[in-house]
Amino acid sequence: MNERQLSRRLQLVATYVPKGAKTADIGSDHAYLPCYLCLTDETATAIAGEVNEGPYQSAQSQVRQSGLTERVSVRKGNGLAVIEAQDGVDVVTVAGMGGALITTILAEGKDKLTNVSRLILQPNVSASTIRLWLDQNGWTLKAEEIIEEDDKIYEILVADHGENKSLYETNKEQKMLLGPFLMDECNEAFQKKWTYEKINWERILTQFEKATETVELKEKKEELKKKIEMVKEVVK
Repeated sequence: MNERQLSRRLQLVATYVPKGAKTADIGSDHAYLPCYLCLTDETATAIAGEVNEGPYQSAQSQVRQSGLTERVSVRKGNGLAVIEAQDGVDVVTVAGMGGALITTILAEGKDKLTNVSRLILQPNVSASTIRLWLDQNGWTLKAEEIIEEDDKIYEILVADHGENKSLYETNKEQKMLLGPFLMDECNEAFQKKWTYEKINWERILTQFEKATETVELKEKKEELKKKIEMVKEVVK
């Protein structure tokens, strides 16, 4: 992977960035995504944000090598702290982290999102945590992707500012867990992911059945049973 040839998951992230947008890529690592966006769209500009010194230096080096120092600003800081009000950021991308961490980044930097129109988020796990945060904070899912790459399954969530009350009008809990758009498509990667999860939950449930019953254990069992049934309704 490099600034001209992204991994498939980052390529998908890039396809949802509108032409001419200013993108802040949080946790940018080598700044491959910001560089790619600017190399493929001469009207694009970007910010590459990194909290750790090593990746920050790597990003600076990559931007220099790509001849993009005038269009990609590399900044060191925690999460959305690298964004300033005068930057005019249109899109924020966060890829390659856990869903809980991405949610924390969004929540702690919520004031930096006032004028941002789109979030493109690629959690490695716990996408449902992000869906819930988006729904509770005035963001609406516009698209979702799920792919398998290098024996790992990744989800990509695209959300725009504004509410869409009809999105979770029915089966909200199931849609939060599985993804409303991903459920509809139910592609091979989706089926593989949730078949594995269901088998794992069934295994845990079997172990729970052998344990001494407590109020807490009963609640955990009911929660697992509910999740298993939600998956069964979609993945046959």
